[in-house]
Amino acid sequence: PKEIVRIHVPKPLDRNDGTFLMRYRMYETVNEGLKIEVLYGDEHVAQSPYILKGPVYHEYCECPEEDPQAWQRTLSCPTKEPQIAKDFASFPSINLQQMLNEIPRRFGEERGAIVHYTILNNHIYRRSLGKYTDFKMFSDEILLSLARKVLLPDVEFYVNLGDWPLEHRKVNETPGPLPIISWCGSLDSRDVILPTYDITHSTLEAMRGVTNDLLSIQGHTGPSWINKTEKAFFRGRDSREERLQLVQLSKENPQLLDAGITGYFFFQEKEKELGKAKLIGFFDFFKYKYQVNVDGTVAAYRYPYLMLGDSLVLKQDSPYYEHFYMALKPWKHYVPIKRNLSDLLEKIEWAKEHDEEAKKIAKEGQLTARDLLQPHRLYCYYYRVLQKYAERQTSKPEIRDGMELVPQPDDSSSICQCHRKTPLREEL
Repeated sequence: PKEIVRIHVPKPLDRNDGTFLMRYRMYETVNEGLKIEVLYGDEHVAQSPYILKGPVYHEYCECPEEDPQAWQRTLSCPTKEPQIAKDFASFPSINLQQMLNEIPRRFGEERGAIVHYTILNNHIYRRSLGKYTDFKMFSDEILLSLARKVLLPDVEFYVNLGDWPLEHRKVNETPGPLPIISWCGSLDSRDVILPTYDITHSTLEAMRGVTNDLLSIQGHTGPSWINKTEKAFFRGRDSREERLQLVQLSKENPQLLDAGITGYFFFQEKEKELGKAKLIGFFDFFKYKYQVNVDGTVAAYRYPYLMLGDSLVLKQDSPYYEHFYMALKPWKHYVPIKRNLSDLLEKIEWAKEHDEEAKKIAKEGQLTARDLLQPHRLYCYYYRVLQKYAERQTSKPEIRDGMELVPQPDDSSSICQCHRKTPLREEL
């Protein structure tokens, strides 16, 4: 009652299926708690009013839960993440000294895009290996955000900020593969996968209430199924040859497919022949019933966004994957198309002739994606990767030469009283 706290409340997102998403951005921490009332007219809906017992901390408050188990229970983290289990199967133990000797030499030279992190006593330290490490702002921001919420294990690891997975050694080779952490995996590499910088940043932005993130997209899925245009749709850059084929197919079959390249970078000589399409807002993709998902340089990072819409996704078969693909099954959550797109037209025809089935697959895919891509699932996933990695280290992580502290924000946005049970461990 007597607490005054600034909370930003963007408009509800109507998901057009009887469900709504509400976002509350707290600018300060509350001690007593929050009460959320959901009213229809002046009647309470469902179990309203909802009480969140305090203290409830805001995003920039540094107040980690000391007991990771309790934190994971609060977030209802899944007990199993099959992708994480699969990734670590290649690494029964992790030798930090071997990684220190090898990784800078193998991957950190001129062309490198590697950042070497050590987390010690919940403080984050890092050094850049190689020239192309600007994207470390993305790995920094999620690690800092995680460390504000839960006590992280002491751990020393290497994040690959480039597009391509790096570790191609086989498990039975000598020397064996090293557990490099990447945003995108492939069938012929051994990297350990974390959610892409795009999903990560989008989640942090979603909590800040910005547009075009994984939450706001759910309130902008275009006309309902029956009113969508019965064509497959694609817009994107020319980052893979199959994308050019799409445009060619579209020229020959305009009644089935509307595909265009919005920017030429790799195949500039093709622009004259294929033409350049106008940029179109992502929300407008969902005016079409079918969405074609074709790889870019690696996995197309728009895939999670397409899955959250209510169109049917036609997904190109691909050796690349992101952290959540394993949970999505062909013909249940999306319709598969061959790598060379040779069956694309017949799959669009199939969807047009089997409208009810197509709609059902689209809905099932959307519901599963909503579940997999919730903000808390991302935090759970990150924590579990760090935890599994830490358990396998054969020596203590160290702050290495050239590492610097990545500081938590300490401006007015981060002021808060932390009421956790024990004072944080003294600095060693």
